[in-house]
Amino acid sequence: MSVEIRVPQLPESVADATLVNWRKQPGEAIGRDENLADLETDKVVLEVPAPVNGVLKEVRVQAGATVKSGDLLAIVEEGAAPAKGAAAPAVAAAPAAASAADTKLSPAAKRVVEEQKLSPATVAAAAKDGRAGKSDLAAAKPAAAKPAAASAPVAPRTGRTEQRVPMTRLRQRIAERLVQAKTEQAMLTTFNEVDMTAVNELRARYKDSFEKKHGVKLGFMGFFVKAVIEGLKRFPMVNASIEGTDIVYHEYFDIGVAVSTDRGLMVPVLRDADQMSLAEIEKAIGSYAQKAREGTISLDDLTGGTFSITNGGVFGSLLSTPIVNAPQSAILGMHKTQPRPVVVDGEIVIRPMMYVAVSYDHRIIDGRESVQFLAMVKESLEYPGRVLLGV
Repeated sequence: MSVEIRVPQLPESVADATLVNWRKQPGEAIGRDENLADLETDKVVLEVPAPVNGVLKEVRVQAGATVKSGDLLAIVEEGAAPAKGAAAPAVAAAPAAASAADTKLSPAAKRVVEEQKLSPATVAAAAKDGRAGKSDLAAAKPAAAKPAAASAPVAPRTGRTEQRVPMTRLRQRIAERLVQAKTEQAMLTTFNEVDMTAVNELRARYKDSFEKKHGVKLGFMGFFVKAVIEGLKRFPMVNASIEGTDIVYHEYFDIGVAVSTDRGLMVPVLRDADQMSLAEIEKAIGSYAQKAREGTISLDDLTGGTFSITNGGVFGSLLSTPIVNAPQSAILGMHKTQPRPVVVDGEIVIRPMMYVAVSYDHRIIDGRESVQFLAMVKESLEYPGRVLLGV
């Protein structure tokens, strides 16, 4: 019996998707729930699972095409056996997948295997607990060289080359949102610096017992989320947004935490972060980061948010002016912590210092509020016991 494979129902805010590539070719056997193709929206990568066991009979849409919910993608013959002499799959990763059958690959990892033509051994070796994500394959060596799927390189007389490749939908969306934020908001940035001594001492003293009890490492982001919430409670305008000619005051705290991936920057949201413990915050951030890098994060994970935090310090940034994640009205930028001489009680001492920055929409947030908000964040980090004790 022939079974139609159609584009799954896309999220309400997503109009269409791009069919990135086919995982199977006509004539190949497929198993129920096996991924047939990858669809890329402007936020996430979606899989198209096979509804039945059988053989891929016909492909109706080629890779690179734009599709919408319900569009016919392919025809599967249920229960059929592969045709004799069927063409070998054009997917370079098929041998690797067959030889490393016990290794599960995320959609992003599968694309790396195909593009870099990785060998089965490197795929299996990179897997963690039987599943390999895109970040796990970073150290894997290609089995053979493969030309990039791009337009023919230009070879000037000097021998230099260049490649022209289309932007991914996610990168296009990031570009659109950043330009929109810069053109539609009256953006301004204020700075301060934080003495990280107290946070460092707390982490050093309790990191082992914290990890043993909660099963997650005690990082820095949990302290910053808690500090930001204290500031937002004191200055609700920083947690507000503009809709038309109205100011919407959000009486909840959904904190977006920027995560860098090979596909671009994503901002998963911690819902009701004010009700979460440090351990719950660290677990949620770790889970989101893993899903974002493996390409399995959902649209719901990225939707909403009343305020965002971005950490350029993990890449060595000393100072920056982050761009507000519209329609939010403010964002906190963290940076690299490094020892610097500072004056404490009239004496010059060396302390671990971090510059912090808040970019904000000056249309609804005044300079006084932004400065006082950042000062509150600074105080909450330099005296974290007050936040944790609620005093």
